[in-house]
Amino acid sequence: MHDASPAAARELADGGREPLSAGLKQRHLTMLGLGGVIGAGLFVGSGAGIAVAGPGIVVSYLIAGLLAMLIMRMLGEMSAAMPASGAFSVHAERAFGRWAGFTVGWLYWFMLVVVLAVEATGAATIASGWLPVVPQWAWVLLFMVVFTTANLTAVKNFGEFEFWFAALKVGAIVLFLALGLLAVLGLLPDTHAVGLANLTGRGGFLPNGWSGVVSGVLAVVFAFGGLEVVTIAAAESDDPARAVGRAVRSAVLRIAVFYIGSMLVVVTLLPWTSIKPGASPYVAVLDRIGVPAAAQIMNVVVFVALLSALNANLYGASRMVFSLAERGEAPRGLLKVTGGGVPRRAVLASVAFGFVSVLLNLIWPHSVFLYLLNAVGAVLLVVWGLICGSQLRLRRRIEREAPHTLSLRMWAFPYLSWAALLGMLAVLALMLGDPGSRPQVLWSAVATGVVLLAAGVREWRARRG
Repeated sequence: MHDASPAAARELADGGREPLSAGLKQRHLTMLGLGGVIGAGLFVGSGAGIAVAGPGIVVSYLIAGLLAMLIMRMLGEMSAAMPASGAFSVHAERAFGRWAGFTVGWLYWFMLVVVLAVEATGAATIASGWLPVVPQWAWVLLFMVVFTTANLTAVKNFGEFEFWFAALKVGAIVLFLALGLLAVLGLLPDTHAVGLANLTGRGGFLPNGWSGVVSGVLAVVFAFGGLEVVTIAAAESDDPARAVGRAVRSAVLRIAVFYIGSMLVVVTLLPWTSIKPGASPYVAVLDRIGVPAAAQIMNVVVFVALLSALNANLYGASRMVFSLAERGEAPRGLLKVTGGGVPRRAVLASVAFGFVSVLLNLIWPHSVFLYLLNAVGAVLLVVWGLICGSQLRLRRRIEREAPHTLSLRMWAFPYLSWAALLGMLAVLALMLGDPGSRPQVLWSAVATGVVLLAAGVREWRARRG
């Protein structure tokens, strides 16, 4: 093992090389970029959006997806020019100072390790339905041990896990879109062309008006979380700048196809009033076109999606806290790297808090853990907002100092960058106005305030000598 000093991290931020392994290949990053946008939020959570927006959920996904695409493009531009395992945390530090890198890094780490508990518990619930004799806590333990082991070995093992998980999810979506399109056209056995009846009937395309579309955006926007991990992972590839550029371009295109296309299939085939929050609209579509055991098939897909997210979030959390330690913003003990380039202590620290979160979820799901979950509910928007601000500030600097590194450029800079930032603020304002979402914003504001206070204290102590 060896230590990576904060000084080395400063050099890294100026274009040095990561002390981590370069074991991820282009196929890993490309599939991580694709799979990162396909999760349980799409397969199950989309039902809540349809319930409030009706067929207008297509517009909701279009708005939320456009926002995510802009964020991804900005993040890709900075990561291609300055690849680092801390990604947007490093970018925020370079743009605004140490306080910004500290804040966004720790908030993102906190969000990932709390969400780990949701994913592990959700996967355990599905597995318990298949094998009730095994208690839920035993499944959780098994999943955590398996993916901790995978993340403690060579990074290529993480890449292989994510490659095959993402391949299954992508395959499921492609098959769903193909079957759905054939059903819409009436080309499957025992089906007939449905036309536009479900899009225009039962209140029309926007049965709840534009307010329903806005509510749909709030219901689905967080399903796009997870895109950021590909830019963190790019630092551990042979050619980070080229790899992240390819992965980002691929992910942006697939967002439109997978999310918006599948939603269009759902609301065209089914009356929107038949879809209930908490129930998977994908299961309903598969039942509608006569696929046997549709619920169990979708259970398998959701199960894989949850395990994929658990694996990717553990990876992202460990690399983020390692990057913080590199820059002197986390305990230096986390800087130990194995001979294979794996930050073992960073992985163990992240999974340790993940275990704590799981226990809180199993013991106090409606009290202590609910507060933790609310505390990270709007953190993704804070992270995205800082990505926007960082890109607006760093783009001019990169153009002056190293224009040759801009292999991937933000569209219509700076206008779309400002539009994305205003979009983040608009979503936060809408969440504050929504009684169901307001606690998430308030508790997330408390969490952000605590981290900002810690950053301020560190700055004050540093100035004092």
